[in-house]
Amino acid sequence: MTELSAVERLLCRDRVLLVSAMGVLFLLAGLYTILGIGMEMSSLEMTATGGMRDTTRMHEPGAWGPSRALLVFLMWWVMMIAMMLPGVTPAILLHAALLRHGGSGGALPTASAAFLCGYISAWAGFSLLATLAQWGAEVAGVVSPAMMALASPLPGGLLLIAAGAFQFTALKASCLDHCRSPMHFFSERRRPRTGGAFRMGMEHGTYCLACCWVLMALLFVGGIMNLYWIVGLSAYVALEKCLPAGRGLSRAAGSILIFWGSAIVVLHSRIAW
Repeated sequence: MTELSAVERLLCRDRVLLVSAMGVLFLLAGLYTILGIGMEMSSLEMTATGGMRDTTRMHEPGAWGPSRALLVFLMWWVMMIAMMLPGVTPAILLHAALLRHGGSGGALPTASAAFLCGYISAWAGFSLLATLAQWGAEVAGVVSPAMMALASPLPGGLLLIAAGAFQFTALKASCLDHCRSPMHFFSERRRPRTGGAFRMGMEHGTYCLACCWVLMALLFVGGIMNLYWIVGLSAYVALEKCLPAGRGLSRAAGSILIFWGSAIVVLHSRIAW
């Protein structure tokens, strides 16, 4: 009983330390996103003005140098970290608890850090692709460099429909089940040492990416730096993963997105005629 109590105290301490560390990381990533470091406008300005304030600071569409590309990549990556941390926190705590129960508590801080680094590395890959997509869309005139959003409602409506339809796919269901209940993954794919924890984090992040990437693409609809969309999507993803009714919530959201996108497409078609 004494030994069990000691393990419980260690687990409680681990949870406090991990949640505190991730809270600090979330705060830093959130501040970086809100302040829009290096960008022409902060997220606060972009949200308040719709990107139309002081357009003299805006760059020419597609006129990206290496520094601009790096800033946009960092914007996406740090924003993804801030948005996904709330939803992945339970998995990181579970991974740490399994390490402690397995007698690897001494390596726990390093292993947990490696797991988190692997997880956010998967989202770095998404951020790179999102950066390339944003650049290409600006060159094609599909995305406004001032508003950092789709320039026309029609592609926005189509993207909403696509995101809604994805909510009903087998891939979405499988990856969401993994994110909601990662115990089987942790028990079957457990790897030793820091490198193993990093690989596990990257694999778990890949499942999470496959589950949520279309939802993250919706930032192109509302504005990449629009705080309402950032907070809304972040909250939805966390609820989808953590609530008991997450599967039902996923389908309900899919229906809403399809209806919303269809309404935009129909309205745009009528205006065009």
